[in-house]
Amino acid sequence: MAYVYILHSASTNHYYTGSCKNLTSRLREHRTHIYTNSFTARASDWKVFLVIENLEYLQSRKIENHNKRMKSKIFIENLKKYPELIQKLKIKYS
Repeated sequence: MAYVYILHSASTNHYYTGSCKNLTSRLREHRTHIYTNSFTARASDWKVFLVIENLEYLQSRKIENHNKRMKSKIFIENLKKYPELIQKLKIKYS
């Protein structure tokens, strides 16, 4: 099982989209700034905004890339507001 997750930083008002197989471990890496030059090292207040669960790993990577290509805060916020968008992405990239 794999995940797509979206983090939000209130201090920078930015979103970060990622995918992984172990969500708990990956979130810990973001919060401890294990990768000092990473995008998420810029802020310390990242909160989980949205998690898409029960994905195959390749499916999660495709959805992550789709979200990043959109380059839109509105799109990301609409994913949370309209869960049917998530279902459409799951079907599109299944």
